[in-house]
Amino acid sequence: MAAKSRSDMREVRHKRNRKHLTGTPERPRLSVYRSTKHISAQLIDDTEGKTLAAASSQEKDLKAQDTLAGAKVVGQALAKRAKEKGIEKVVFDRGGFRYHGVIASLAEGAREGGLDF
Repeated sequence: MAAKSRSDMREVRHKRNRKHLTGTPERPRLSVYRSTKHISAQLIDDTEGKTLAAASSQEKDLKAQDTLAGAKVVGQALAKRAKEKGIEKVVFDRGGFRYHGVIASLAEGAREGGLDF
């Protein structure tokens, strides 16, 4: 049996975590994805399978100089978009990534923007 790659193991962790996390219309799931260059987040209503709001570091107006500052800006932008739709409480889904670095920075930015989790 071959060894699994890092991305395979992240998928395993994400699936394990998703057993306990579900987004509802009142409290959607804040799902985070991090690549080597970018970070993106979206608010998902799992009952209908719809994305309610999203933000990514690939958007022109959200580009930042380094990854930590960029993640914080993305979190704040997502929180602003959520507030416009009347969403204040969310469930945080770190997507199998460790809660540190850019993931923690995005969460901090979302909290500063007014999201509660």
